[in-house]
Amino acid sequence: MKIITILLPLFFTITLFSQSDKEMFKKIFNTTMSSSSSYELLDYLSNEIGGRLSGSLNAERAVKWGQEELSKSGFDKVWLQKLMVPKWVRGPKEFALIETQPGVTFNVDACALGGSVATPSVGIKANVIEVKSFKELEELGKEKVDGKIVFFNRPMRSDLISTFQAYGEAVNQRTNGAAEAVKYGAIGVIVRSMSLRLDDNPHTGTMSYGNLPNSRKIPAAAISTNAAEKLSDLLVINPKLKFLLRQQCKQYKDVVSHNVIAEIKGSEYPDEIILIGGHLDSWDLGDGSHDDGAGIVQSMDILNIFNKMDYVPKRTIRIVLFMNEENGTRGAKKYSEVAKKNNLNHIFALESDAGGFTPRGFSFTSNTENFNMIQSWKKLFEPYLIHSFLLGGSGADIAPLENGNNVLAGLRPDSQRYFDYHHASIDTFDAINKRELELGAFAMTSLVYLFDKYGIVK
Repeated sequence: MKIITILLPLFFTITLFSQSDKEMFKKIFNTTMSSSSSYELLDYLSNEIGGRLSGSLNAERAVKWGQEELSKSGFDKVWLQKLMVPKWVRGPKEFALIETQPGVTFNVDACALGGSVATPSVGIKANVIEVKSFKELEELGKEKVDGKIVFFNRPMRSDLISTFQAYGEAVNQRTNGAAEAVKYGAIGVIVRSMSLRLDDNPHTGTMSYGNLPNSRKIPAAAISTNAAEKLSDLLVINPKLKFLLRQQCKQYKDVVSHNVIAEIKGSEYPDEIILIGGHLDSWDLGDGSHDDGAGIVQSMDILNIFNKMDYVPKRTIRIVLFMNEENGTRGAKKYSEVAKKNNLNHIFALESDAGGFTPRGFSFTSNTENFNMIQSWKKLFEPYLIHSFLLGGSGADIAPLENGNNVLAGLRPDSQRYFDYHHASIDTFDAINKRELELGAFAMTSLVYLFDKYGIVK
């Protein structure tokens, strides 16, 4: 009986307002597709500021830009939240080659992994041992690995429709490969780029040495998928070939940075916060248009769309441009720490950090009662082909806000091309489709509208 008591009022509320919600969706769609500011905002962020690695000058320029743009948008309050972030600098372009015999070499497209140490100034040159997994590395042992460069060459699985699942199953080679390889005496690590496409673009990304002292850290780099295929083939022909890697990256002391936060107070429930955001930082190879410039400008666009419609939110809408998602998530940790200290009531949080491609739906971290409510909204999204609602997962920056009662969500665009660009030099503004980006802003605004109107099941 208790379940019926909860669900019946919910059912009738949704049914009663379904026609007005359909009309509101159409209004949001028309407003977004005619008046969105996301593409123009991203043009400036990508082309005038560029790559925004935490601790860099460009990251601080992006903070200032975000604060200025949000101050123009009609928020009641805009402020900066101070935090400390790591400062890692890539240095001059990396150099790598394969030597099959003295005088016979092949240049290789490579890039240092974020957080890696440098090689000696002349580089490192050694035989290569290819492995697909940490277990295989362990089975080879110190006798076969000592003094060599370990080559992790496990491709992302192509038989999974979810490219994020494929990425998740392969990425430990990049994040933990050096820490594992050094156990067996390796002097360096090269990793196949985390991409399903065969091309010449190496993909960077964060890596960790765990608790290794500086004296035991070894350089780690990614090579392009084409280079990985070539190296693997050449190793079959000549297992004694050598690989040369030279990189001059450096880790500095932590520096000050900021999350950028803006809010408009709710007209009826000001203590109930709806948070929307993405991460302002990016890797340094491209300009971070997909990862995560798209999510930043889509989040910023929501109040613009509401303003164009003269929509007054019932609940407090808060936009957060998080700093340092890529190599530390310190912005997320700082925001969560302050929110918990101040007992802020985040009933719903939405993150966009999966690229600016055509939206397909959302993933949710939610209890059963709220997910049942969310499922009842699918028909509103169906005419726009944005109705894939999955239970499980939201986003790295909002995940610390979960409390068991609130709802967290992540925008889920079509993912088939995302890892072509992810963390690579080709993640640039010319890879953005204006209509797809704006459809994402529409999807996010529509979901925010529903949570603003109905709240959550308590």
